[in-house]
Amino acid sequence: MIGTLAKLLFGRLLPALVLLVAIFVGWCNMDPSYAWEARFFVVLIPLLKGYAPPMLFGHGKLGDQTTTPPVPEDMTPQPSPEHELFGTLAGTGDQMPLAGIGMCCRPTAADFVSVERTVEWFLMLGGRHIDGAHLYMNDPAIGRGIQNAIAKGIPRKEMFLTSKVYPTQFGYNATTKVVESVLADLGLEYMDLFLMHAPVHLIPGFGAPGCKGLTNKECRQDTWRALSDLRTRGKIRNAGVSNFAIRHLKDLLELYEDGEQTKIAPVTNNQIQWNPWAPVEWIETVAFCESKNIQITAWNSLGGAFENHKAGTIEALTKLSQKKGRSVPQIMLRWAIQSGAAVSPGTGNPTYMKENLSIYEFQLTHFEMALIEGLREDLEGIMLGVVKSLD
Repeated sequence: MIGTLAKLLFGRLLPALVLLVAIFVGWCNMDPSYAWEARFFVVLIPLLKGYAPPMLFGHGKLGDQTTTPPVPEDMTPQPSPEHELFGTLAGTGDQMPLAGIGMCCRPTAADFVSVERTVEWFLMLGGRHIDGAHLYMNDPAIGRGIQNAIAKGIPRKEMFLTSKVYPTQFGYNATTKVVESVLADLGLEYMDLFLMHAPVHLIPGFGAPGCKGLTNKECRQDTWRALSDLRTRGKIRNAGVSNFAIRHLKDLLELYEDGEQTKIAPVTNNQIQWNPWAPVEWIETVAFCESKNIQITAWNSLGGAFENHKAGTIEALTKLSQKKGRSVPQIMLRWAIQSGAAVSPGTGNPTYMKENLSIYEFQLTHFEMALIEGLREDLEGIMLGVVKSLD
């Protein structure tokens, strides 16, 4: 019996598995204009949520309850939200809306039909800040959504559009090609903000071919020179980074000290994990960015899975939610923008888009901000006492 199972496993199943993996790896590397992780990324996320990847099985097939609904033809464009808040970017003084939408990390962001509708919905509802990346492989659909909104009366100049270049495509020439590719896919003449997606590749041994012979620091600086020149040429208006710690930021700021300040773009934005449970390194990074006039954009601004935190923490947020008449996500997003960060929660649901844009409609008091800040202390007794004070 054991021998038969061993023959089945090693004689048939294992070779078949190896073949499938080889085919998938080859497919991931099929288009050199994208990092190999891009195809892996857009396939894995839908699979983890139980959906057939649109990249493999076709777009617009996620199901009626998941696919973003079409925008009504007779819908009138809504103005930007009243009391909208902005972050002022160094160098240009451009105003970045603090409430945006992220085009990543959910099945609808991998489905071109939903992506196009999502962008159009968000812009028609009054949102103006769209956060994308070359890695997400959905720029053509984002571009169609933008063009649909422009055709319905929303000026391009009111929009704030962000994209990113992934570490495997760092280097002067490679970065330039990525920016030009993104602009072509979106059908635009310029981007409002372009970021370096991360300081280094997450998997050791997968460096950037465009940085051959350079150290990681030299590679980052070479990439930053490319973004700076693209800014001079008018292809991008602002340059920034994502997931950069203080030591990585200093690599770019150092260029000013080398006498290149007339040619180098200022670091205007750092997109990092920012919520009440952010690790100490990110708390220190945010303080450093504030000291250097670098705007923060928060990812994972809702704090991840609440079940990972103590019951008192959840109860505190629930009590605050009831007191303010707002959902817990709205409370968390308001905390982020009131602390000075921009947010870009991802959703393909118009109802949630409206809810996310409504965070401008209320404020948190100093006490309530302190309550949320205190969640990172993880002091159950104190937290339960504060909860009672909300009754």
